[in-house]
This record gives sequence, structure tokens and C-alpha cells, in this order.
Amino acid sequence: MEIVLSLAIGVLSASGIWLLLRPRTFQVITGLCLLSYAVNLFIFSMGRLTVGAPPIMPKGGWVDPTTYADPLPQALVLTAIVISFATTALFLVVMMASRGMTGTDHVDGREADQ
Repeated sequence: MEIVLSLAIGVLSASGIWLLLRPRTFQVITGLCLLSYAVNLFIFSMGRLTVGAPPIMPKGGWVDPTTYADPLPQALVLTAIVISFATTALFLVVMMASRGMTGTDHVDGREADQ
């Protein structure tokens, strides 16, 4: 499971960075989304990969903390998902305004000479 998760994080990161280096604004926005998904998966994996474990330890005597999931990374990822959604919506609005003013969706505002 750890290898599959590591590969998924690596593929998402590599694809996101590759798209960030593209000349079109939509590709840059898609790259930012993929990179944020990779970071979310990385943060989520820091809370241990346990299936069916409760996130909160009960009060009382001594318990084994390795049998419980860490709720902090889950809360951080939930917050990051909301923030990345709002950031993506803002980027799309700015991209559409830039396309309307310049007539192109090229990152620097002009098409490459052909």
C-alpha cells in the first residue's frame, strides 16, 4: 500500500510540475491542482495508513497509540481541499479576464512566433 501511495504522489507531483512549465494558463492551473492533490495525499499519509482505526483515543488508562489514526493530518487535508478549491476558482476567473483583455491564453500574453 505504501508503494502505491508513494508512486501516486510521485506521478501527481511530476505531472503537476510538468504542467506548471507549459505556456498556456489552463495547463498551469491544472498543474497547480495536481500539485495540490499530491501535497494533500502526502499530508494525509503522515497520519499513518491504518484501515478501520478510530481517530480519537478513549479517556482512561494506557492505550497503544499505534492502533489509532492521527486526526490532525485529516483536518489539515480537509482545510487544504477547501482552500485549493477557492484558489482554483479565483485562478479561473483571473484567467478568463486575462483572456478577454489580451485575446490569448498564453502565459506571457502573446503567442509564440511561428
